[in-house]
Amino acid sequence: MKKDQSFIVSREDENTVIQFSPHHLNSQDLHYFQTLIYEFHDQRGRSFPWRDTDNPYHILVSEFMLQQTQTQRVRKKYEQFLSRFPDMHSLAHASLEDILSVWQGLGYNRRALFLKETARLISTRYETVPSDPAILSTFPGIGPATAGAIAAYAFNVPSVFVETNIRTVFIHFFFSGEEHISDTLIMPLVEETLDRTNPRTWYYALTDYGVWLKKTHRNPGRRSAHHQFQSPFKGSDREIRGAILKLLLAEGEIPVEILMKRLPFTTSRIQNNCYCLEKEGFIIMDNRSGTPTISISP
Repeated sequence: MKKDQSFIVSREDENTVIQFSPHHLNSQDLHYFQTLIYEFHDQRGRSFPWRDTDNPYHILVSEFMLQQTQTQRVRKKYEQFLSRFPDMHSLAHASLEDILSVWQGLGYNRRALFLKETARLISTRYETVPSDPAILSTFPGIGPATAGAIAAYAFNVPSVFVETNIRTVFIHFFFSGEEHISDTLIMPLVEETLDRTNPRTWYYALTDYGVWLKKTHRNPGRRSAHHQFQSPFKGSDREIRGAILKLLLAEGEIPVEILMKRLPFTTSRIQNNCYCLEKEGFIIMDNRSGTPTISISP
Protein backbone atom coordinates (compact mmCIF):
# COMPACT_ATOMS: atom_id res chain seq x y z
CA MET A 1 0.00 0.00 0.00
CA LYS A 2 1.35 3.40 -0.94
CA LYS A 3 1.06 6.56 1.11
CA ASP A 4 -0.55 8.43 -1.79
CA GLN A 5 -3.51 6.09 -1.71
CA SER A 6 -6.57 7.21 0.26
CA PHE A 7 -5.70 4.96 3.19
CA ILE A 8 -2.48 4.54 5.12
CA VAL A 9 -1.45 1.56 7.19
CA SER A 10 0.78 2.24 10.17
CA ARG A 11 1.91 0.23 13.19
CA GLU A 12 0.96 0.88 16.80
CA ASP A 13 2.27 -1.85 19.10
CA GLU A 14 0.98 -5.14 17.67
CA ASN A 15 -2.16 -3.71 16.09
CA THR A 16 -2.52 -2.64 12.49
CA VAL A 17 -4.19 0.75 12.33
CA ILE A 18 -5.87 1.64 9.06
CA GLN A 19 -6.58 5.25 8.25
CA PHE A 20 -8.89 6.47 5.50
CA SER A 21 -9.10 9.92 4.03
CA PRO A 22 -12.34 11.76 4.95
CA HIS A 23 -12.10 13.68 1.66
CA HIS A 24 -11.92 10.84 -0.83
CA LEU A 25 -13.32 7.36 -0.32
CA ASN A 26 -13.20 5.24 -3.46
CA SER A 27 -15.06 1.98 -4.02
CA GLN A 28 -12.04 -0.11 -2.99
CA ASP A 29 -11.71 1.73 0.32
CA LEU A 30 -15.44 1.54 0.94
CA HIS A 31 -15.41 -2.22 0.45
CA TYR A 32 -12.32 -2.56 2.66
CA PHE A 33 -13.89 -0.51 5.45
CA GLN A 34 -17.20 -2.38 5.39
CA THR A 35 -15.44 -5.75 5.24
CA LEU A 36 -13.25 -4.86 8.21
CA ILE A 37 -16.25 -3.83 10.32
CA TYR A 38 -18.34 -6.84 9.33
CA GLU A 39 -15.52 -9.34 9.91
CA PHE A 40 -14.99 -7.94 13.38
CA HIS A 41 -18.72 -8.22 14.07
CA ASP A 42 -18.81 -11.82 12.82
CA GLN A 43 -16.04 -12.73 15.26
CA ARG A 44 -16.74 -10.50 18.25
CA GLY A 45 -20.26 -9.14 17.86
CA ARG A 46 -22.16 -8.71 21.10
CA SER A 47 -25.46 -10.40 21.90
CA PHE A 48 -28.38 -8.62 23.60
CA PRO A 49 -32.07 -9.53 23.85
CA TRP A 50 -33.13 -6.34 22.04
CA ARG A 51 -31.02 -7.43 19.07
CA ASP A 52 -33.02 -10.63 18.76
CA THR A 53 -36.20 -8.79 17.82
CA ASP A 54 -37.49 -6.23 15.37
CA ASN A 55 -40.59 -5.52 17.47
CA PRO A 56 -40.87 -1.71 17.22
CA TYR A 57 -42.14 -1.31 20.79
CA HIS A 58 -39.33 -3.43 22.22
CA ILE A 59 -36.75 -1.45 20.22
CA LEU A 60 -38.30 1.82 21.41
CA VAL A 61 -37.98 0.75 25.04
CA SER A 62 -34.39 -0.44 24.59
CA GLU A 63 -33.27 2.77 22.89
CA PHE A 64 -34.68 4.91 25.70
CA MET A 65 -32.91 2.72 28.24
CA LEU A 66 -29.61 2.78 26.35
CA GLN A 67 -29.35 6.56 26.40
CA GLN A 68 -26.35 7.37 28.61
CA THR A 69 -26.53 3.93 30.25
CA GLN A 70 -24.22 0.93 29.98
CA THR A 71 -25.60 -2.11 28.21
CA GLN A 72 -25.11 -4.43 31.18
CA ARG A 73 -27.37 -2.28 33.34
CA VAL A 74 -29.97 -2.19 30.57
CA ARG A 75 -29.83 -5.96 30.12
CA LYS A 76 -30.96 -6.44 33.71
CA LYS A 77 -33.97 -4.12 33.33
CA TYR A 78 -35.07 -4.62 29.74
CA GLU A 79 -36.91 -7.92 30.11
CA GLN A 80 -38.25 -6.99 33.54
CA PHE A 81 -39.73 -3.82 32.06
CA LEU A 82 -41.31 -5.64 29.11
CA SER A 83 -42.75 -8.25 31.44
CA ARG A 84 -44.51 -5.51 33.42
CA PHE A 85 -45.45 -3.41 30.37
CA PRO A 86 -45.67 -5.85 27.44
CA ASP A 87 -47.07 -3.45 24.85
CA MET A 88 -47.59 0.21 24.02
CA HIS A 89 -51.09 0.31 25.46
CA SER A 90 -50.07 -1.05 28.86
CA LEU A 91 -47.21 1.46 29.13
CA ALA A 92 -49.30 4.40 27.98
CA HIS A 93 -51.93 3.70 30.65
CA ALA A 94 -49.56 2.74 33.48
CA SER A 95 -49.07 5.06 36.43
CA LEU A 96 -45.82 6.96 36.66
CA GLU A 97 -45.25 5.31 40.04
CA ASP A 98 -45.43 1.82 38.49
CA ILE A 99 -43.07 2.80 35.69
CA LEU A 100 -40.52 4.41 38.00
CA SER A 101 -40.61 1.42 40.35
CA VAL A 102 -39.33 -0.79 37.52
CA TRP A 103 -37.01 1.89 36.15
CA GLN A 104 -35.14 2.23 39.46
CA GLY A 105 -31.46 1.44 38.97
CA LEU A 106 -31.21 2.80 35.43
CA GLY A 107 -30.88 6.44 36.48
CA TYR A 108 -31.84 9.51 34.47
CA ASN A 109 -35.48 9.09 35.49
CA ARG A 110 -36.60 11.80 33.09
CA ARG A 111 -36.29 9.15 30.36
CA ALA A 112 -39.02 7.10 32.05
CA LEU A 113 -41.30 10.14 32.09
CA PHE A 114 -40.57 10.83 28.41
CA LEU A 115 -41.08 7.16 27.51
CA LYS A 116 -44.50 7.12 29.14
CA GLU A 117 -45.54 10.29 27.31
CA THR A 118 -44.17 8.97 24.02
CA ALA A 119 -46.16 5.76 24.46
CA ARG A 120 -49.30 7.82 25.11
CA LEU A 121 -48.77 9.94 22.00
CA ILE A 122 -48.06 6.96 19.76
CA SER A 123 -51.10 5.08 21.10
CA THR A 124 -53.25 8.13 20.43
CA ARG A 125 -51.97 9.11 17.00
CA TYR A 126 -50.60 5.95 15.38
CA GLU A 127 -51.25 2.22 15.27
CA THR A 128 -47.61 1.41 15.96
CA VAL A 129 -44.22 3.06 16.30
CA PRO A 130 -43.64 5.25 13.20
CA SER A 131 -40.73 4.25 10.97
CA ASP A 132 -39.93 7.80 9.84
CA PRO A 133 -37.07 9.37 11.87
CA ALA A 134 -38.54 12.82 11.28
CA ILE A 135 -41.78 11.79 13.02
CA LEU A 136 -39.95 9.92 15.77
CA SER A 137 -37.96 13.07 16.54
CA THR A 138 -41.16 14.90 17.47
CA PHE A 139 -41.72 12.70 20.54
CA PRO A 140 -40.32 13.69 23.94
CA GLY A 141 -36.93 12.22 24.76
CA ILE A 142 -36.18 11.23 21.16
CA GLY A 143 -33.39 13.16 19.45
CA PRO A 144 -31.90 12.55 16.00
CA ALA A 145 -29.65 9.68 17.14
CA THR A 146 -32.41 7.79 18.95
CA ALA A 147 -34.84 8.39 16.07
CA GLY A 148 -32.34 7.06 13.54
CA ALA A 149 -31.54 4.05 15.70
CA ILE A 150 -35.20 3.11 16.17
CA ALA A 151 -35.83 3.40 12.42
CA ALA A 152 -32.80 1.27 11.58
CA TYR A 153 -33.19 -1.41 14.24
CA ALA A 154 -36.97 -1.80 14.18
CA PHE A 155 -37.64 -1.26 10.45
CA ASN A 156 -34.25 -1.68 8.74
CA VAL A 157 -34.57 1.86 7.42
CA PRO A 158 -31.25 3.21 6.04
CA SER A 159 -31.32 6.21 8.36
CA VAL A 160 -28.20 8.28 8.95
CA PHE A 161 -27.29 9.03 12.54
CA VAL A 162 -24.34 9.37 14.89
CA GLU A 163 -24.12 8.14 18.46
CA THR A 164 -21.11 7.83 20.74
CA ASN A 165 -19.78 4.46 19.55
CA ILE A 166 -20.37 5.19 15.86
CA ARG A 167 -18.65 8.54 16.33
CA THR A 168 -15.68 6.75 17.87
CA VAL A 169 -15.25 4.47 14.84
CA PHE A 170 -15.23 7.31 12.32
CA ILE A 171 -12.89 9.50 14.33
CA HIS A 172 -10.50 6.54 14.68
CA PHE A 173 -10.40 5.65 10.99
CA PHE A 174 -10.88 9.00 9.27
CA PHE A 175 -9.52 11.73 11.56
CA SER A 176 -6.22 10.48 12.91
CA GLY A 177 -4.43 13.13 14.96
CA GLU A 178 -7.21 15.69 14.63
CA GLU A 179 -9.03 17.31 17.54
CA HIS A 180 -12.47 18.90 18.07
CA ILE A 181 -14.06 16.94 15.22
CA SER A 182 -17.63 17.99 14.59
CA ASP A 183 -20.44 15.58 13.74
CA THR A 184 -21.05 17.70 10.64
CA LEU A 185 -17.82 16.20 9.30
CA ILE A 186 -18.74 12.68 10.35
CA MET A 187 -22.33 12.52 9.09
CA PRO A 188 -21.42 12.53 5.35
CA LEU A 189 -19.05 9.62 5.97
CA VAL A 190 -21.73 7.70 7.88
CA GLU A 191 -24.06 8.18 4.91
CA GLU A 192 -21.41 7.28 2.33
CA THR A 193 -20.35 4.06 4.08
CA LEU A 194 -23.85 2.93 5.10
CA ASP A 195 -24.84 -0.57 4.01
CA ARG A 196 -28.27 0.32 2.70
CA THR A 197 -29.22 -3.32 2.11
CA ASN A 198 -28.90 -4.15 5.81
CA PRO A 199 -28.58 -1.02 7.95
CA ARG A 200 -29.72 -2.86 11.08
CA THR A 201 -26.76 -5.24 11.13
CA TRP A 202 -24.36 -2.56 9.86
CA TYR A 203 -25.11 -0.21 12.74
CA TYR A 204 -24.87 -3.05 15.26
CA ALA A 205 -21.45 -3.88 13.80
CA LEU A 206 -20.30 -0.25 13.97
CA THR A 207 -21.38 0.14 17.60
CA ASP A 208 -19.62 -3.08 18.59
CA TYR A 209 -16.41 -1.91 16.92
CA GLY A 210 -16.70 1.44 18.71
CA VAL A 211 -17.05 -0.29 22.09
CA TRP A 212 -13.96 -2.37 21.34
CA LEU A 213 -11.96 0.71 20.34
CA LYS A 214 -12.75 2.40 23.65
CA LYS A 215 -11.40 -0.63 25.48
CA THR A 216 -8.24 -1.08 23.43
CA HIS A 217 -7.28 2.49 22.51
CA ARG A 218 -7.26 5.83 24.23
CA ASN A 219 -10.92 6.62 23.57
CA PRO A 220 -10.96 8.32 20.13
CA GLY A 221 -14.35 9.82 21.03
CA ARG A 222 -12.58 12.27 23.33
CA ARG A 223 -11.37 14.05 20.22
CA SER A 224 -14.94 14.88 19.28
CA ALA A 225 -16.12 18.49 19.51
CA HIS A 226 -19.18 17.09 21.30
CA HIS A 227 -17.37 15.08 23.96
CA GLN A 228 -18.39 15.93 27.51
CA PHE A 229 -17.00 14.58 30.76
CA GLN A 230 -19.78 13.44 33.07
CA SER A 231 -19.86 15.25 36.38
CA PRO A 232 -19.60 13.11 39.55
CA PHE A 233 -22.87 11.58 40.72
CA LYS A 234 -22.06 11.79 44.43
CA GLY A 235 -23.48 14.97 45.89
CA SER A 236 -25.05 16.05 42.60
CA ASP A 237 -28.62 17.15 41.98
CA ARG A 238 -29.07 13.84 40.15
CA GLU A 239 -28.32 12.01 43.38
CA ILE A 240 -30.76 14.17 45.34
CA ARG A 241 -33.54 13.78 42.76
CA GLY A 242 -33.04 10.03 42.72
CA ALA A 243 -33.11 9.86 46.51
CA ILE A 244 -36.37 11.85 46.66
CA LEU A 245 -38.08 9.58 44.14
CA LYS A 246 -36.73 6.42 45.74
CA LEU A 247 -38.12 7.44 49.14
CA LEU A 248 -41.52 8.34 47.69
CA LEU A 249 -41.71 5.06 45.76
CA ALA A 250 -40.97 3.14 48.96
CA GLU A 251 -43.35 5.02 51.29
CA GLY A 252 -45.93 6.78 49.15
CA GLU A 253 -47.24 10.20 50.10
CA ILE A 254 -45.39 11.68 53.08
CA PRO A 255 -45.19 15.08 54.81
CA VAL A 256 -42.57 17.38 53.33
CA GLU A 257 -41.12 17.85 56.82
CA ILE A 258 -40.48 14.12 57.12
CA LEU A 259 -38.87 14.05 53.67
CA MET A 260 -36.46 16.78 54.74
CA LYS A 261 -35.45 14.84 57.84
CA ARG A 262 -35.02 11.50 56.05
CA LEU A 263 -32.60 12.68 53.39
CA PRO A 264 -28.92 13.51 54.10
CA PHE A 265 -28.87 16.77 52.13
CA THR A 266 -29.40 20.42 53.02
CA THR A 267 -32.98 21.66 53.21
CA SER A 268 -32.41 24.25 50.49
CA ARG A 269 -31.08 21.68 48.00
CA ILE A 270 -33.93 19.27 48.72
CA GLN A 271 -36.45 22.07 48.26
CA ASN A 272 -34.89 23.22 44.99
CA ASN A 273 -34.91 19.72 43.58
CA CYS A 274 -38.49 19.13 44.73
CA TYR A 275 -39.57 22.26 42.88
CA CYS A 276 -37.79 21.01 39.76
CA LEU A 277 -39.36 17.55 40.03
CA GLU A 278 -42.79 19.10 40.46
CA LYS A 279 -42.30 21.36 37.45
CA GLU A 280 -41.25 18.39 35.30
CA GLY A 281 -44.28 16.35 36.34
CA PHE A 282 -42.63 13.78 38.60
CA ILE A 283 -44.21 14.74 41.92
CA ILE A 284 -47.15 16.58 43.45
CA MET A 285 -46.76 18.88 46.45
CA ASP A 286 -50.06 19.35 48.30
CA ASN A 287 -50.65 22.09 50.89
CA ARG A 288 -54.43 21.81 51.19
CA SER A 289 -54.53 19.91 54.48
CA GLY A 290 -52.40 22.42 56.33
CA THR A 291 -49.55 19.89 56.48
CA PRO A 292 -47.62 20.01 53.19
CA THR A 293 -47.22 16.58 51.64
CA ILE A 294 -45.38 15.20 48.67
CA SER A 295 -46.09 12.19 46.41
CA ILE A 296 -45.37 10.71 42.99
CA SER A 297 -47.58 12.10 40.21
CA PRO A 298 -50.31 9.71 39.03
